[in-house]
Amino acid sequence: MLKGNMNTLLKQAQEVQKQIENVQQELSVLIIDAESGGGMVSIQVNGKLEVLALNIDAEALEEDKEIVEDLIISAMNKAITKAQSESQKKMNAVTGGMLSGLKIPGM
Repeated sequence: MLKGNMNTLLKQAQEVQKQIENVQQELSVLIIDAESGGGMVSIQVNGKLEVLALNIDAEALEEDKEIVEDLIISAMNKAITKAQSESQKKMNAVTGGMLSGLKIPGM
């Protein structure tokens, strides 16, 4: 009886592992867009938090250096927050929330 339960548990763990691998692949192609300064700075990241594109409007470059830096930081933080939230939702769907307390980068 115990051996049968163990085999079932191992099969379930393997299935969850496959699903997690699928989510990780989905995250690499998930595109998140964010902007700041009314679109003066826009950024694109994927679900693995890799920066894919950064666009700075010519109008923004007429501002002080510190303002442009703040706009870039703001857009980056928005994109990262969105990507992390989406990643967490996808992982929770697979794990049933078992990993919800874990903060795993890129997940």
